Amino acid sequence: MLKVGGSTAHLQTDSFFVTGMQCGGCTIKLSLALRMLAGVDDVQISLASGEVTVVYDAALVSPARIQETVIGTGFGTAGVAATNGHDPRSDQCG
Repeated sequence: MLKVGGSTAHLQTDSFFVTGMQCGGCTIKLSLALRMLAGVDDVQISLASGEVTVVYDAALVSPARIQETVIGTGFGTAGVAATNGHDPRSDQCG
């Protein structure tokens, strides 16, 4: 339990397996997108395993919204293939 501005927020931690990340730029891109979501407190990403761990306030953001953000950023998760997270032709993300 975390006290925030006099109120109590319940933080939850979930891990997601993400596909399509191939470099440090990919992890930065995804981390920034997830941290922009209201209610996300922390994001940890392992490029080697593809595991993304998110600490968030479930009253403000849902696991489904987190996954939508992963997919919207161009990466894949939970049976959804990556679309454009990393561009191997230029070794750039985007």
